[in-house]
Amino acid sequence: MKSIEEHIKTAGIIIIGDEILSGKVQDSNSFLLASELRALGVSVMRISVIPDDIVTIGSEALSFSKTFDYVFTSGGVGPTHDDVTVAGIAQGFGVKLIRHPVLEEKFRQRYGESCNDAVLKMAEVPEGAELLDFGNARFPLVVFRNIYIFPGIPKYLREKFRLVKERFRSSALFLRKLFLNAEETDIAADLNTIVSENKEVSFGSYPILDNPEYKLVITVECRSENSLSKAVGQLLGCLQKQVIVRVE
Repeated sequence: MKSIEEHIKTAGIIIIGDEILSGKVQDSNSFLLASELRALGVSVMRISVIPDDIVTIGSEALSFSKTFDYVFTSGGVGPTHDDVTVAGIAQGFGVKLIRHPVLEEKFRQRYGESCNDAVLKMAEVPEGAELLDFGNARFPLVVFRNIYIFPGIPKYLREKFRLVKERFRSSALFLRKLFLNAEETDIAADLNTIVSENKEVSFGSYPILDNPEYKLVITVECRSENSLSKAVGQLLGCLQKQVIVRVE
């Protein structure tokens, strides 16, 4: 269950790849981005997994861009036939697909005589895109409007996100976790009342199976430390002491 949070920066994540939808590859990028963004104070509102289809990519990117403050795409930026993320974004926004001179130079330097059209495909960007250049041997990150276009390989995504993450930091998010030896049905009535009385606080209730120590984890999150402490105090006051395993 979730209560209403104050307005904060929002994000949408688009995972692109037939291999994810077919179960050939397990997605880990959405988890990484969601957890990192949460820690930065950004609220991830939607995660979408879509195929390597230009029309679908363009439509989803345009919709997400209009809806959320930040959009993060993962996958579909390589040299092969199914790498169509950049082309999809360009089509969705009705702009040209161009070869960026900085990217082209970097690829020519890296590949030398082996640099061919397939390699230079990775130098293409939607017209109007900017590059976040990290210097050294790292390749820039392409940003189009509020869309950050990341590679699908988890190691590369993780490295690039680490270099840009601070630009997304928002107000602090305070979190407390209550570990309880109780069922949801045991505390639902009291929890529902406390949720209704603390509109700016976000609550989560998560049953835990096959754990001998506790059966339930309640999370309490808020931008205000005082409001968080008040809500946690109310919740603890409603619980029997013997069901409280620990509070973190």
